[in-house]
Amino acid sequence: MRIFLLIATNMAILLVASIVMSLLGVNTSTMGGLLVFASIFGFGGAFLSLAISKWMAKKTMGCEVITTPRDNTERWLVETVARQADKAGIKMPEVAIYQSEELNAFATGPSKDNALVAVSSGLLYGMSQDEIEGVLAHEVSHVANGDMVTLTLIQGVVNTFVIFAARVVAGIINNFVASNDEEGEGLGMFAYMGVVFVLDMLFGILASMIVAYFSRIREFKADEGAAQLAGKEKMIAALERLRQGPATGAMPAQMSALGINGKKSMSELMMSHPPLEKRIAALRAS
Repeated sequence: MRIFLLIATNMAILLVASIVMSLLGVNTSTMGGLLVFASIFGFGGAFLSLAISKWMAKKTMGCEVITTPRDNTERWLVETVARQADKAGIKMPEVAIYQSEELNAFATGPSKDNALVAVSSGLLYGMSQDEIEGVLAHEVSHVANGDMVTLTLIQGVVNTFVIFAARVVAGIINNFVASNDEEGEGLGMFAYMGVVFVLDMLFGILASMIVAYFSRIREFKADEGAAQLAGKEKMIAALERLRQGPATGAMPAQMSALGINGKKSMSELMMSHPPLEKRIAALRAS
């Protein structure tokens, strides 16, 4: 189901971007037209994903939005988010639970006043109330800081760079091959697309590092905000507990970027979250 939704979403993005290009009469054979093409696909995809982020989160993660609390735990969860949202000066987010053994939570949504805060069942029933309060404050801080929109803008910029740069470099290579070819035919359609594909991959890795860098900065900021909303010791306790919890991995990348705990990576350059040790040290030093 998750894979189907992701494929369907990407197909919808491509369809909408293609229609917009057709209506604008974009000519990708010119540098200006290519930049417009890259911007439409780069920013269009990022902002469409943001617009449907709450819907996607509910569908892909199986989130159950709490409309009427079923027990004291759910009632406390909703009341805590409401109290923190009011303190942060934002509209009350939707509060949801998704089934997973991992200790994690995330925030998503198209704006500060139209957001979703979701926690895993493993976190809700496996952490103390003080620790959960720290986690919730972290997610509410993400919403209050406008991190969903900030990361979308950054993603749009790097997407545009990847699409534009890959085709410009491929065009240079194609012209170079053509100038050294007696018939002057260049790479040919399939070879050119192959070069574009490889360059998309290479530039995409660089772009991922840039997005991950800004994401790590936002995590430190969200930790600082959580310390103000819930108290430094509660936030530190939450991070300490996360170090002992089950490894993360059930959450798709779209949601994990604004989660309390990110996925492991061979290099910190590719991590959306700083190591927990660094986050704890930063809070203790603040």
